[in-house]
Amino acid sequence: MLIRRIQWICGTLLLLLVASCIDAQDYDAPSGPPPPPAEIGRCNGIFLSYTFEGREKEYPLVKNVSAQAWSFKAQASVLNTGAQELKSWKMFVGFQHNELLVSSEGAVVVEGDGFPIRVGKNGTVLAGYPQADLKTAIDTAADYTQMGVQINLKGTQFGVADKTTPMPKTIKLVNDGFKCPAPSRKGSYMHVCCVKDPKHKEKKNKNKFFPRVYGDLHFTYDVLKAYDNKYEAQVTIDNIHPLGRLDQWNLTWEWMRSEFIYDMRGAYTHRKDPSECIYGPQGQYYKDFDFSTVMNCQKKPVISDLPSEKENDDKLGKLPFCCKNGVLLPKTMNETKARAMFQLQVFKLPPDLNRTAITPPQNWNIQGRLNANYKCGPPVRVDPTEFPDPSGTDATSSAIASWQVNCNMTRPPPKQSKCCVSYSAYYSDAAIPCNTCACGCDDEQARCDKNAHPMLVPPEALLVPFVNRTVKAKALATIKHQPVPKKMPCPDNCGVSINWHIDSDYNNGWTARITLFNWDELAFADWFSAVQLKKASPGFDKAYSFNGTKLPKTPKVDNTIFLQGLPGLNYLVGEVNGTRPDKDPQVPGKQQTVISFTKKDLHNLKITEGDGFPTKLIFNGAECALPTQLPRKSSANQNVAAQLPSLVLALITFLLLTLGLN
Repeated sequence: MLIRRIQWICGTLLLLLVASCIDAQDYDAPSGPPPPPAEIGRCNGIFLSYTFEGREKEYPLVKNVSAQAWSFKAQASVLNTGAQELKSWKMFVGFQHNELLVSSEGAVVVEGDGFPIRVGKNGTVLAGYPQADLKTAIDTAADYTQMGVQINLKGTQFGVADKTTPMPKTIKLVNDGFKCPAPSRKGSYMHVCCVKDPKHKEKKNKNKFFPRVYGDLHFTYDVLKAYDNKYEAQVTIDNIHPLGRLDQWNLTWEWMRSEFIYDMRGAYTHRKDPSECIYGPQGQYYKDFDFSTVMNCQKKPVISDLPSEKENDDKLGKLPFCCKNGVLLPKTMNETKARAMFQLQVFKLPPDLNRTAITPPQNWNIQGRLNANYKCGPPVRVDPTEFPDPSGTDATSSAIASWQVNCNMTRPPPKQSKCCVSYSAYYSDAAIPCNTCACGCDDEQARCDKNAHPMLVPPEALLVPFVNRTVKAKALATIKHQPVPKKMPCPDNCGVSINWHIDSDYNNGWTARITLFNWDELAFADWFSAVQLKKASPGFDKAYSFNGTKLPKTPKVDNTIFLQGLPGLNYLVGEVNGTRPDKDPQVPGKQQTVISFTKKDLHNLKITEGDGFPTKLIFNGAECALPTQLPRKSSANQNVAAQLPSLVLALITFLLLTLGLN
C-alpha cells in the first residue's frame, strides 16, 4: 500500500513538472514574427537594410591574408514604408572586399551573366525577382509579404582580417526619383531610408505597368498565346544606338522555373539534347512526352539568328525581320536591318499550370563577333505591345503580356578591347603602334612583357603582322639611341587595327588618312567606323574613298564623323598569305581614305599637339583602344623658327673663334 502511494505521488509530481514546463514553453514562445526595427517607424519612403550573418575560411588555407578566401552569408531587405507603390525596385550594394556572389535568393543581379559573379570592386545592383513591385501598407493592410522582400546572399570574399566585420561601403536605392543619405551602421548591421526627391519631375504614367525605357539596345518579350501548360512568345531585338551594331549575335538567358523550348521560328538554339529534359524535372512531370522533337532543354540556351537562305522557309522562316545571319546594323546605315525577331513555344511545369502564370527568363546577355559589350537589366513588365491585326483591317491586336529588357553598351576595360588604333604623322619618322595587350594577353607566354610600352616602329612596319616588326623596331631604337629591352613588349592581339595618320597641316585646313587593317581570316561586310574629334570635327569637309558624314549631335553622339564603304566597296577582306607564303609575311585586308578638314571659324586649333587625333574611334560598334602618346616631330622636320636659336649660337661661336685666331 505504501509503495502504491509513493508511485502515485511521484506520478503526480511528474505530471505537475511536465505541465509547468509546457506552461513555461507557451509563455516564452513568440506569438508571431519579431517586431520590425524601431528605425523603420521613422522612415516615410523605402527602407533598406543589410545584415552580415557570418563567414568561414575556405580552402585553400594560405598565410597571405589578401589571398585567403572566406565564404560569407548576408541578408539584405527592401521595405516600402511610403504611400506609393514601388515598381521594379533596384538596390545597390557597395561590395568592397573582392566579393564573388554565388547565390541571391529573392533577387537577381543586374547585368550579371550567371553565378558566380564578381561584384567586389564596384559593387552591384540587385533587382526584384520574383517580386519586382512592392506595394504599400495602405493597399495591403500592412501585409509585409507584399510590402517588402528579403534577399539571402551567399558568396566568397578575400583580403579580410580574422576579427573584422566586412561590410559594404554603402547601400542605396537606385530607382529614379529617390535620394538616399549615407547609411547608418552598427556592427554587422546597416540601414538607410530613401525618400522621394522633391526636385525630381516624375513623368505621368497613364499605363497600368512600368513605362517603356529605351537604352542602346532593347528586347521585347511578348506573349502571343497562352495555355495552361505552355505559351507562345515573340522576342524582338531593337538596335537604338546610332553607333551600335552586332554581327553573328548570340543571345543567352536563364530559365528560372524549369521551362524548356519546344519549338522556334526565326532563330535556332545551338544545342539540341533531350537528355536534359528526360532526366530532369521536365521528364518527371511529362512522363509520356516525346522529347526527341524538343528544340532545347538547357537552363541557359544559346540562341542565334538564321542565315538569309532560311528567310522563306515554311517551317523556320517567314517572319518579319528574321534571318539576317545575326547582323544588326544601326539605323544610320539601314533601318530595316536594325531589328531582329523570332518566336518560340515554351512548356511550363508545376506550380505554374495556369495560363496567367508566365515568368519571362532572366539574366539576358547578347554578344557579337567583334562588337561592343552590352550589359542588360532585368525584364520589366510593360503594357502589352500592340500589333496590326493579321486580318488586314484597321483594327489592332495586343499581346497577352509584355516585358522589356534594356541593354547599354559598356566601355571596354584596359586590355580588353576588340580593336586598337595606331598613330603616325608626316612630321615624324616613327609611328606609335597599338598599345601592348590592347585586346588581351591571356594566351601570351612569359617571353614577352605584358606591361611594357610598345616600341616605336617605322610607319611601313604597320603593314606587316606584329611578329614581323621586331627587327624594324630594334633598328629604329638603335638609330634614335633608345634602349632595347631584353624582354620585348607583347603584341596587341587585336583582330582589327586602325591607323590614323596626319597627312598635312596648313593655314586654312589639314588632312588625315585613316587605314583599316583586318588581321582576321573572316571578312567584314557592311563595315563602318566612327571618329570623334572634339575640336576639329566641325571642320569636316569630305572623305575621298569612303562615304563620310558628320552625325547630328545627340545625348549619345557628339562631334563624330561616320565612315562606311562606298557602294560595292564596303567589304573588308580578311588576312591572306603573301605572294611567297614560305618567305613573305601575311597580308591583312586593308581599306583607306584621305579626309580633308577646314579651319574656318575654328580658332586655336593645334593639329599636331592633339586636336588632330581622335578622342574616340569605333569600328562596328566596338570602341577601339587609343595610344597613350602622340607622334613627335623628327629632327629632319623641325621648322626653321625652332632652329634659329641654334643657328645664331653657331654663328656667334664661329665669329668669336675667327676673331680670336686673328
